[in-house]
Amino acid sequence: MTLDPIHVENIAQLAYGIAGDVDATDHDDLAGRVWRDWLPELRRDGRVVIEPVDAHERRRAPVDDAALTDRPFETVHGLDSGTINPTTFKNGLVVDVAHAAMASAPSDLDLHRDRTIVATVHAGDSTASFDGEWRSRDDGHTRQRVLHAPRVNRYAEGVVHALALYLAEGTHALDHADEVDDLLVLDGPIYPKELFTWDDRNPELGALAREAKPRAVVEKYVRLVERFVERDVPLAGFVKNPSSGTIVRALTRKGVEPPWPDDTALFTRLLERREGDGEGGDGGSGGDAPDARSERVDDELTFTTWFHSRGGADATMAADGDALGIERELDPELYEPTFMVVYDPRTDVTYKLEAPYAFARDAETRDRLTRQVLADVATTRGPPEAVGKADELARISATEKAALRRKFEERFDSDQQATYDDRRWGKEPY
Repeated sequence: MTLDPIHVENIAQLAYGIAGDVDATDHDDLAGRVWRDWLPELRRDGRVVIEPVDAHERRRAPVDDAALTDRPFETVHGLDSGTINPTTFKNGLVVDVAHAAMASAPSDLDLHRDRTIVATVHAGDSTASFDGEWRSRDDGHTRQRVLHAPRVNRYAEGVVHALALYLAEGTHALDHADEVDDLLVLDGPIYPKELFTWDDRNPELGALAREAKPRAVVEKYVRLVERFVERDVPLAGFVKNPSSGTIVRALTRKGVEPPWPDDTALFTRLLERREGDGEGGDGGSGGDAPDARSERVDDELTFTTWFHSRGGADATMAADGDALGIERELDPELYEPTFMVVYDPRTDVTYKLEAPYAFARDAETRDRLTRQVLADVATTRGPPEAVGKADELARISATEKAALRRKFEERFDSDQQATYDDRRWGKEPY
């Protein structure tokens, strides 16, 4: 059954009551004030959590010029990991399987064939043991293993998902690090931040993050940074759906009521330009605020300069963080996450590019990374080409996921634990 026209109209009428209480001009003014007065040195509990690496500016680049410019890096490698998603079986096992691949632009078909596969298993039975050693298959092009996840009373699905995803990705990146000559871009953040957020969810998860197996996963990324610093090859992460809330949470604690649900919404407000904006862009930086319905200016990419990030999930790898107790061979400051934000008005999407401070501290490297990501976004209207290729290689389709789950059912001699939503949305045949 669908909504009748009268129901659609009645629901639409609700918008009038909501819109009357929202003043977009106030949001613009606040965004501009946050940029000018807070972001140059944003503190939380006495710590500086966000501050510029160097200049503190919003900039613009014509889309056509950015797309046609020479790329600063001759070759770019991308890396991604896909999973079948956590699956619970009636015998009590919770399983996820991750599959990592590296791609390059220009293409390298031998490299594209290499894969790292990890199956992570959580069992309610404390006597069970599923840990396995790394095994080689496909004439050495595939490495795979089973990891037995530490026991938890809750969040078993989240645990197996994170450990499988990041162990596969981190292992594949380290194994193929020496094949990268110019630049490696991870599909996502430069660190396994989902593990870093466990402290915020539950004390049990917070303690779990410091156990041997999760720490070993995080250590892969610490060693990855060190390997790339040693080789003087930049390492970055392209975040397609950034969701950090470091800035808005810090503002809230200072008594400011930010209207944005997360930092991405704030940066979008700061970087989006509409007809009638002042020369400095929106956010109250100049000129009268444009009508919210005026046309978006879409012939230029807009972007920020680089920031240190030491709050939220990034606090773990900050210079004053403890990196979960993992030994860092370099100056701890060099591991700190830094980022810049780029907004594509053609798709109305905001992206984040991350890099360890070891690379972002150098002005020339920052400039090269910025020009590379602008050129890639301008050309693809999305992620860099190498990241897009890696995503295609690592992705497990819905059909493949269903087939793999059936294989597990056969091997376990146990059905998946079905839910009503599975049947409602047709996730599995019944």
